[in-house]
Amino acid sequence: MAHNILILGASYGSLLGTKLLMAGHNVTLVCREETAKLINEHGTEVRIRLKGEDTHRTFRSKDLPGRLDAQTPENVAAGAYDLVGLAMQEPQYSAHSLRTLLIRIADAGIPCLSIMNMPPLPFLKRIPGLDTGKLEAAYTNPRVWDRFEPDLMTLCSPDPQAFRPPEEGANVLHVGLPTNFKAARFGDRDANKLLDRLDADIAAVRVGRSDVPVKLKAFDSIFVPLAKWSMLLTGNYRCVTRDDVRPIRDAVHENLGQSRMIYQHVDAIARNLGADPADAVPFEKYANAAENLLKPSSVARAVAAGSPVIERVDMLVQLIGRSLGMANPEIDEIVATVDARLARNQRQSA
Repeated sequence: MAHNILILGASYGSLLGTKLLMAGHNVTLVCREETAKLINEHGTEVRIRLKGEDTHRTFRSKDLPGRLDAQTPENVAAGAYDLVGLAMQEPQYSAHSLRTLLIRIADAGIPCLSIMNMPPLPFLKRIPGLDTGKLEAAYTNPRVWDRFEPDLMTLCSPDPQAFRPPEEGANVLHVGLPTNFKAARFGDRDANKLLDRLDADIAAVRVGRSDVPVKLKAFDSIFVPLAKWSMLLTGNYRCVTRDDVRPIRDAVHENLGQSRMIYQHVDAIARNLGADPADAVPFEKYANAAENLLKPSSVARAVAAGSPVIERVDMLVQLIGRSLGMANPEIDEIVATVDARLARNQRQSA
């Protein structure tokens, strides 16, 4: 039986959407009116390089077994869906149309799978002993998450790296690093049955005799998605400098010893919360992967483009660390640098 999946965000969300379409499920992407019209007329294109091949293959939604459509937030009937994927940047949910859609989703009791870098507050409420009230300053509007049941909210580590080629339409996504989405299981048994079904269905997809990268993998540990935090603090947010931005590769490899210290400290914060060391990704593996990340991170590109607000995983980790007595001057410097750039953007946009 095909399931109906609603994904908020048609850029990065189209990667998860394509994997679900390949597995025979139906997907609705939520986006702006112009993008929705483009997708409804032409479908989406996601480019993934299969293992052992030198060039990317293009997977067009119109050629896949699942059904795809796109809608603006106002036109979504939330009760028609079995699962919601959250794939927008955290500040976007403060827009009125999205805030009211989130209310409808929460009131309908639909399981939500976030592939955001910034974990929704209801997911963090599932971590024993973590006072989420002390973390609200890191969120653009923490109140948008108030109605959600924590057991129906989970988080994926959004490890795959993808971007919209600037010369292409808004319906095209290029996958640069085709790693897996690693999802913590829900706190709800029925939601986990659905998650496990989607995991198995995506894993079973083949193109000819070839496996297709980017799986959706479910894990029992709630801490598995938190392994991304050390990567974000070491690479993504350090792409932002006082006056410019730089590629992730340069942020990580310019001073590898400093990068290792930041990475290991953030891992230690996750372990203090309860993570098993086995949940973490070794620094060497991340550093090797970063060699191929030749563009600034999405948050850095947003800062460079003048955005007055971005996702603040850097501040979230800083606040969690302080609440655990694990303040760190390197993390404080990262947060201060991002704060300064955003303050400059806010003055210029005023």
